[in-house]
Parts: sequence; C-alpha cells; structure tokens
Amino acid sequence: QREFTQKKTFTSWINSILAKHTPPSAISDLYTDIQQGHLLLDLLEVLSGERLPREKGFNTFQCRSNIENALTFLKSRSLKLINIHVADIIEGKPSIVLGLIWTIIFHFHIEELAGTLACAYNQPSGDHSSAVDSSPKASRSATKSAKIKERWKVSAAKTLLLWAKEQCSLHGSINVTDFKSSWRSGLPFLAVIQTLRPGLVDLEKAKARSNKENLKEAFRIAEIELNIPRLLEPEDVDVMNPDEKSIMTYVAQFLQYSRNSCASEEDMQEKVREAVSWLAAQEEKLEKLLMDTENETYYQKCKEIISFMEAFNQGKNSFLPVLSLKRSEAELSEGQQLMREKWDKLVSQINKWKMKLDQMLPSPLATIEAWLQEVEQLQAEDLPDLQDPFKAMFAFREIIVVFKGLMDCFDSHLDTLQSFKNEDEKNMPLVLPEKLEEMKRRFSNIRFTNSSTFLEYHYGLCAAIANEVMLKLNIWDMKYGTKESVESLLENW
Repeated sequence: QREFTQKKTFTSWINSILAKHTPPSAISDLYTDIQQGHLLLDLLEVLSGERLPREKGFNTFQCRSNIENALTFLKSRSLKLINIHVADIIEGKPSIVLGLIWTIIFHFHIEELAGTLACAYNQPSGDHSSAVDSSPKASRSATKSAKIKERWKVSAAKTLLLWAKEQCSLHGSINVTDFKSSWRSGLPFLAVIQTLRPGLVDLEKAKARSNKENLKEAFRIAEIELNIPRLLEPEDVDVMNPDEKSIMTYVAQFLQYSRNSCASEEDMQEKVREAVSWLAAQEEKLEKLLMDTENETYYQKCKEIISFMEAFNQGKNSFLPVLSLKRSEAELSEGQQLMREKWDKLVSQINKWKMKLDQMLPSPLATIEAWLQEVEQLQAEDLPDLQDPFKAMFAFREIIVVFKGLMDCFDSHLDTLQSFKNEDEKNMPLVLPEKLEEMKRRFSNIRFTNSSTFLEYHYGLCAAIANEVMLKLNIWDMKYGTKESVESLLENW
C-alpha cells in the first residue's frame, strides 16, 4: 500500500515539474519511463535550472549514459545516493526508483523551501558547497559537513512541520504533530488553506463532516483555487498509518504557494497596522464580555463566548496572511512585533477563558473534559529523544503505562457522555448541544488514533532497547582478561 501511494504521489509531483520543461514532457509509469534516463534529466534540468549533458538515442548504452549523468549531477550537489545504482534503475526496481525520487524531492523541493524559513525557526542552514579537497583536514571537514547535512535533513522536515503547525494554530484546536495520522481528518489541510486564502473554507462545518469528505474538499479547493497539483486522494490519507513522504511532498506545495504569494512590504506594513488596531479592539471587547457575564449561568456564558468567537473568527480572516507571516525576531518590524505580542496575549486570554468554562461544566462532564484534555495533550507531546536510550526506555515505559491507564477509562467515559441528560429541574439545557457534539467528535478522533498511538509508543520503546543493547555490546566487545573481569562482564550481561 505504501509503495503504491508513493508511486502515485511521486508520479504526480514529477509531472507537475515536467510540465515546465521545454518542451513539456510527462511520465505514465514511473518504473519503466525512468529507465531511459531522458525524463530523469528533464526533471533535474527544471529543478536546477541547468542544462545537463545527455545522449539523444534510446539504446541500452545511451540510456545507461543518461542515468549515469543524472546520478553524477546529484552527487555533485553532495546528495547521498546509498545503494542507488545505474543497473537497478535500468531494471526499474521499485524500492530503488522510489528512493531516488524521494532524495530528489527532499533536496530540491523540501530542503530548499525549508531553507527559506531556517532563520525564523533557528534551524541550521545546509551547506551545499561542492568543492573538493583531498587533504586530511578537508576529509575531517567533509565528515563534519556530512553530519551537518544529516542534521539539516531532520531539521528541514521539522521546519516544514513547525510551519504547518503554525498555520493550523490560528484556528483553535487543530493540531499537527507529524506527517502521518495528524492529517487523517482533513482538518489540517483545510486550516492551512484557510490561513493562506481566508474565506475559502468553513472550518466549523468541516468539523461535523467525515474524514473523506474533508480530504476531498481540501484537495479540490487546493487544486482549483491555489493551483496546487492534486498529489493525493482521500483514500491515501484516511488510513491507519498514512505515508509520511507522500504527505510531506504535498504539504510542501502549500509552503511553496505561501512563498510565491508574498505581498509588497508597503502593503504588508499597512495590513499590520490594521491588524494591531483590530486586535486592540478585540481585547477590549473580550474584557467587557468577561465583566458583563461574571454572574451569568454557565449556559449563558457559553452562548456569549461562542457569539464572540464567531465574530472574532470572521474578522480574523482579513488578517491571516500577516498573522501567519513567519520571520526571525531580528527581521520583524516594530509594528510586526507589536502585532505578534497582541495576538499571543489575546489567544492566551481566550484559551484561559475556555479552560475556565471547561472547569465549570456540570458533573460528570467536567471529569470527562479533563480526561479528554489529558489524552489529547499526551498524544500531542513530542516523543522522547532516543539519543540517551537508557532514559528513553524508562520514558516510553512510563508513557505506555499512563496512556493505557487513560484508555482503560475510554468506554466508561463515553457511555456516561452518551447517557447524559442535558436539562435541569426546569427542563432548561445545562450545556450547549454544540459542546456535547464536540466532545463526542473528540472521542471518535481518539478511537481512530488509539491503535497507531500505542504502536508508536511500543516502536519507540523497542528502538530504545535496541540502541541500549548495541551500546552494551560495543562496551563488552573486549578481551576477557582475568577471571574476575569475566565474572563482572557476565554479571552485567
């Protein structure tokens, strides 16, 4: 399934690039069409802007020569081509071809785009120098450079994820923690679209729709309104463990759109001034609302805050392009810094008010809400770092115990929620029906991600144990020496 999804996604991505070649070209079957080398060279020419040497014919020798030229060019860009050989590409071996295309996508598409944000997210910038020096000092430098590139490879993916998280953070509780199951609901795609082009989607309606409906809508809008090629289908994403590389490739196109549609600096500053003024007005409005509803019932307070949030979200749409602008602190103008401070302060106040309302929920809903938040927070947390496998083992074991304990309460909490009678002694509603529906949706999301979350934790635990064993084996790989040292080694084992 993963290989099928990657082949389809990578083929669509390649064709979106080859359409810019002169003359335009396209591939129909990735594994066979790449064997001649011509389309591979076309792809690299568009991506690099360079003219590459090639043989014009299609016999075996000429095809081999073209593929060699392509691989030589990639190596000149300091790309690691591990286990990627000309013969395997000529044979059209799926794993090798997909590995080669992913290397190209990551370098020319994801790394270069993430590099434009590297300063803003304090990530290292990749050094693409291709100078050659055979001295021992240069060799050490090359080894260090290779390590930096590997670290930057991780950082590029992390930078893209941070950018996606930031686009989604402007829309309440929509959160992404990876390029896999986080995107399954379709809501993150819609949130990114709403940030880039306000008014194209209705996120409140989307929360009540199925995953497939949201994914279908997101891909349709992105293709028609943003001119972003449709690399994925709903069935590629709405699965237990979606393909990470395919989703990264697709999400990077939204970042590309964002970079291409930056407004002029003068227009941006004017919009920033308007945003600062609007945020100040919203802050005053919220303070007045909190004072006016201080002695109201829980139900009335909820109605008022929902009314405020509807107006707030509507007004926010006009300022999303400047609110989502990501720059380092040094690059921000005085107005942009003020806007960011006011935005952070207002969002913090809204979240505190929502948290206070959740704590005021009538029993037993307050307990269920606290349980939901604890599960969601645990799922959103970064996994323990495997650099210290011994600590990671204990951390993963603890997380598994905590998560299992929480999930043991799933059925009882859901039964309680579904049987909750939403009326007081005067037959008046205790809680807004929308709140109950929202809680039920969150239960559904947890049910969907439960198995994959457990697998992820156990995979992390196994990886930590494997790393710790390898460290021990390396320490124990020594001459036995005395009888006492052997006994000590056996005891440690």
